[in-house]
Amino acid sequence: MANILIIDDEINLCEMLKKLIEQKNHYAEYCFTIQEGVHKAISGVFEVVFLDIHMPDGNGIDVLKRIKKSKVSPEVVIITGSRDPDCAEDAIRCGAWDYLHKPFSAMDCLLTLTRALQYRDGIKKIHKPAILLKKEGIIGSSPAMKECLDKLAQASNCNANVLITGETGTGKEIFARALHLNSARSENDFVVVDCAALPETLVESYLFGYEKGAFTGAYKSKDGLIKHADQGTLFLDEAGELDLSVQKSFLRVLQERKFRRIGGKSEIEVDFRLVAATNKKIEQLIEKGLFRQDLLYRLRAISIDLPPLRERLSDMKELVLYLTDRMYSKYDIKPKGFSPDFIDVLCLYTWPGNVRELINTLESAISKAQNEPILFPKHLPEHIRIKLVRANANDSHLIESNEINKRSIFEKISLSKNPPTFKEYRDSVLNKIERKYFKDLIAHTKGNIQEASRISSLSRSRLYDLLKKYNISRFGWHLN
Repeated sequence: MANILIIDDEINLCEMLKKLIEQKNHYAEYCFTIQEGVHKAISGVFEVVFLDIHMPDGNGIDVLKRIKKSKVSPEVVIITGSRDPDCAEDAIRCGAWDYLHKPFSAMDCLLTLTRALQYRDGIKKIHKPAILLKKEGIIGSSPAMKECLDKLAQASNCNANVLITGETGTGKEIFARALHLNSARSENDFVVVDCAALPETLVESYLFGYEKGAFTGAYKSKDGLIKHADQGTLFLDEAGELDLSVQKSFLRVLQERKFRRIGGKSEIEVDFRLVAATNKKIEQLIEKGLFRQDLLYRLRAISIDLPPLRERLSDMKELVLYLTDRMYSKYDIKPKGFSPDFIDVLCLYTWPGNVRELINTLESAISKAQNEPILFPKHLPEHIRIKLVRANANDSHLIESNEINKRSIFEKISLSKNPPTFKEYRDSVLNKIERKYFKDLIAHTKGNIQEASRISSLSRSRLYDLLKKYNISRFGWHLN
């Protein structure tokens, strides 16, 4: 017997589902609000939760992640009258077991419930020890990084192809190496193929190798990179740069695990684990006819999307400590401290070059400080400091245009209260500006999260977090 929770504000539906579930000898109860429902869902009592999206006190998608990240993590079946494909996609990305449209049949409901319970029974029978990941160079404990590490652990336990995506400088190769080190192939070679640097006329010879006499200058046979990766891991860095003709040849290698050297007559069998990485939107390349859709299907059996640094600023201090310690050791420099506002200033910058840019920035700051024992914001590269002061000047202009500071902020505070610190005042003003931005963004896109994500250059998960922070509903845009 299993315990099932129903979170929906339609009493007739709740009664019908409860009766249906109890006929199968399971226990069921229901509640009519998100607040009560979430409290019960994370209590550890229920194995499966049926969750409506549109509730009187909130949105089901907004709390789905919280339910799934709880210690018990019940399976969540979304039940809704909405037929918004973006909403369905978001539900699956956030961990929903299934997405049922109202009205649904009793058979559909019971089949989904049965499969969810079978899945949980299977998990209970598996007693695998916790994986202690080797994660050299992967720094951070933010929710975004924890999610990536969970996927890394999952991928390490199988031999499926993995596609790692993310902006330049987010650490795609570091993740690929960690995947290799944590896999059953860790004792064999990790072979890197930089697709962006391969000479166009020599791509196939680099990948497949060649036989003696295959072309002018081929004085002896030579193995290609694919053969070097036999029994190990082949890492295609910047896979989006592969030429279409090479994509076709490589697709056959993935399907058959066989290839011919240039000029060769016999096929060579090969066994490798493929990990690919790209900073490009492969779907957009497919639309332009620059990438094969069937190859993408082969590459992304498992996907890991690395977050940009601006979306995991809570990792900044940990990153700075790790990176500077490595630099002090590498250059044999006496360790330096840093002022409290050093980290604050780093967190205000947008980091278009991500961790790679942070590394260069810290090296520059340490070099500029020379023998000084403490790093201050003044040691940061000039272009970063200029960008920040220009942004602050911009914010001040916005504040003035909105008549926020018609008079001194200290004149607005009664004598019985303490004036705010600079950080408190700055955070308060920035919060107002950010809230207005996201409110206007949702109104402009009419609640279309995909479009809002594109315009803001934020990932869906980060966008949802910020909408939740400022209590902005994607479904309430018409009320703005």
